[in-house]
Amino acid sequence: MILPKHIPLAYAAAALIFAGMLVVSFDGAGYGQTQPPAQAQSSTVRPVGTVRAINGNAITVMTESGSEVRVLVHEPTRMLRIAPGQKDLKDATPMQLQELQVGDRMIVRGSLSDDGKSVLASSLLVMKKADIQARQQQEREDWQKRGVGGLVQAIDASTGTITLSTAASGASKTLTIRVPQGAIVRRYAPGSVRFEDAKPGTLDQIKAGDQLCARGSRNPDGSELTAEEIVSGSFRNVAGTVISTSPDENTIRIMDVLSKKPVSVKITADSQLKKLPPMLAQRIAARVKGVSPDSSGAAGGGEPPSAAQKTESAPGGAGTSRPRGAADLQQMLGRLPAVKLPDLQKGDAVMLVTTEGTADSPLNVITLLTGVEPILTAAPNGQGAAMLLSPWNLGASGGEAATE
Repeated sequence: MILPKHIPLAYAAAALIFAGMLVVSFDGAGYGQTQPPAQAQSSTVRPVGTVRAINGNAITVMTESGSEVRVLVHEPTRMLRIAPGQKDLKDATPMQLQELQVGDRMIVRGSLSDDGKSVLASSLLVMKKADIQARQQQEREDWQKRGVGGLVQAIDASTGTITLSTAASGASKTLTIRVPQGAIVRRYAPGSVRFEDAKPGTLDQIKAGDQLCARGSRNPDGSELTAEEIVSGSFRNVAGTVISTSPDENTIRIMDVLSKKPVSVKITADSQLKKLPPMLAQRIAARVKGVSPDSSGAAGGGEPPSAAQKTESAPGGAGTSRPRGAADLQQMLGRLPAVKLPDLQKGDAVMLVTTEGTADSPLNVITLLTGVEPILTAAPNGQGAAMLLSPWNLGASGGEAATE
């Protein structure tokens, strides 16, 4: 299962609703304002972003594009507070400038100064940082309970139907995702591993082999899920050995065992670099071979797993248990010890998931695992081994200073 973790799906979803769906109310008669003349309207700007600094009546806002805007609040400026996910202004409440804090989100409506460096605000629509964090936690828990993820096997955009493979650790299941009209559809940007960079998308953009996560309601037998929200992207799975590393450039060259060609990848602040403990790597290798890791002939031997190891409590379902699956792997990945780029040595076996990359952008690492020698030995062509990472990567970001 692909679950939101350090990359907050809820935050991004709320921000997009905040920035898009509310603009109609923000500009319209809901404020009791008459429409300005066409000439005046053309000078109106609406920056959207996060409060970075407050100095008196001047607010520094970091916009979605990464640029800073200086917003000036004066007596006629109207400030309204709105909850994350709110789609209109009927429940918005007035707020004062002194209530604003760094980290709050806002839509600004105003006019540019003559020098083009400041915006004189007529209205501010504010989403408090604390409200965003609370909503983010609720969304994360909901994804844990009702989210699924895997690889797209087939898609019929005309009927809004996606066949998803939820393969993990050698086991494979298929799930039908139904995407009704009104469901939120997003697409990861090429070269980006951040959900914040995902753009509104369409089903026509999704293709077989893409990775996708969906949140919604399952039918009684669990074979179908009606999605409320999906996000998809094209990513690349690589398995091989390290040829060389360049800590100064945060890059690694890897000999891909599948293509038999060197591949260069880049470590970013969002990359997860983790190490599999030997016993865990051997158990996964046994599954790749098609041998039960609980059998006496499993690679690496060892003591039989306890009942607690064979099952785990289902997320949100106290007192229930289920077989290990992709959700468990997602949780396990977060608990694995982190490694740094300088820790990687020539000849180390690695498995990783990267962005698809373009002619103008490198392959950015999303997840990289070391300690995978037993897995690559079990799957010498690397194909089956690399695909094991697929359910682990979307929505996960370590930010563990892997490049330091």
